[in-house]
Formats: sequence, structure tokens, C-alpha cells
Amino acid sequence: MNENKLLALVTGASSGIGSSIAKRLAADNYHVLVHYNKNVDGANRTLASIVESGGSAAVIQFDINNSKDIDSRLDLYFEENDYQLSVLVNNAGRKDDALCGIMSDNAFNSTLSTNVSGTFYLLRWATKKMIRHRAGSIVNISSLSGQTGNAGQINYAASKAAIIAMTKTLATELGKRNIRVNAVAPGLIETEMIENIPFIEEIKKQIPLKRIGKPSEVSGVVSFLCSNDATYITGHTISVNGGLFPS
Repeated sequence: MNENKLLALVTGASSGIGSSIAKRLAADNYHVLVHYNKNVDGANRTLASIVESGGSAAVIQFDINNSKDIDSRLDLYFEENDYQLSVLVNNAGRKDDALCGIMSDNAFNSTLSTNVSGTFYLLRWATKKMIRHRAGSIVNISSLSGQTGNAGQINYAASKAAIIAMTKTLATELGKRNIRVNAVAPGLIETEMIENIPFIEEIKKQIPLKRIGKPSEVSGVVSFLCSNDATYITGHTISVNGGLFPS
């Protein structure tokens, strides 16, 4: 076993918050598996940034909607590489916004499938790995929408609320195995996901800190939850939203 490099798997790490988390965990001395589904160029940019900074990482591709794809590709990687899974960050997700009255079946079902079923598939796979070593930290990326609801996001808000419930449940199941499970709920963060939000300047005025958050401010919280400073924290959701929704 390569004791010097415990492994952290970060899904959806080709851009935005996921890329920032991957880079931060690499700086924390994890070997990071940079996951992507379609954005291979983004994943390679994340990988290159980690390597240039002296970190250790590799890129892996799979469709989180396909449990067999997840299991086969990840199992193969661990068969070929001598690492212990220490951290899973479930960041990959999708949104397809519309008001409830005009939302299509596909927009609702595909969002729930990716954000809820995909997260479940990875939780199931990681649980089996971590139980063997009786150690590990799982961080699920939820959202402010999952805590408060948001007009035009009945699908996305439902999926992110489900992730919080899954976090609480799995923390209860795995605590006796020394595996911690927490969630992080970002608010408005400077990523491509907020580029088309209307009236963004008006929304900023409602945030007590009067600004949009940075991806590094999310990845810093994830880093803390995976560290030895958080060994008595499990089942919690930490909000990173500038005070927009105190929790």
C-alpha cells in the first residue's frame, strides 16, 4: 500500500468548484482522481495545474448515470494502482431550469437521475471501499437551492435537498466504521453556472457579505472536512453562501 498518497476522488472536476476542490486536495497531499464525463479538455487542464504545482493526480472518465460504468472503471483503476480510497467528493451534477408548469419530463427526470441516482451509485461504491479500512471522509456538494428552494428549480432543489438527506442517513450508517459523511451547500459562486442568472447585481445586494463567493471558498471548507481537524464532524451540512441563508 502506498501509505504516502491516500486517494481522493472528485467527481465533476473538469471546471468550476470541482476543479478547485481537486486542486486543493492535491495541495493537501492526496493523490487526486480527476473525474469527468464529457469535458476532457477541462479535466486535463485541472490535471496539468495539479502537476505543475507539484501534486499527484490522474484523470478518469465515467458516466455517473451508469452504475456499471462507475464500478468497472473505478475497480479497474484500483486494481492497477496501489492506493487507498480516503476521500470521495460528490460534486458532479446538472441543472435544467424551468418553471414547474412548463418543465418537461426529461428536464425533471434527468436532473434527478444525475444528481440523486448518480450520487447514490458513487456512495455505494465508496462505502464498500472505505469499510475495508474503517476510515474515510465523504463530502457531498449540495446547494443553497436544496435548503431554501428556488423558483424555476423544482428539479434541482429537490435533488440537492435529497443529497442532504442522503448525507445524514449515510453518516448514521457509517459512523461506527469511522467513516464521516458531510455536505457543503454553496450559494452563488463565481462559476459558469451563474453566468446567465438575471439581475445578479440586485441579488448581490441581498447577500450580507455583498459579493459572490469564490470556488476556493468552497474548496477550503471541503479541505477542512477531509482533514484531521474535522474528525468529530459528521452528518452536517455547511453553508457557504455569504450569509444569504444563515443555518
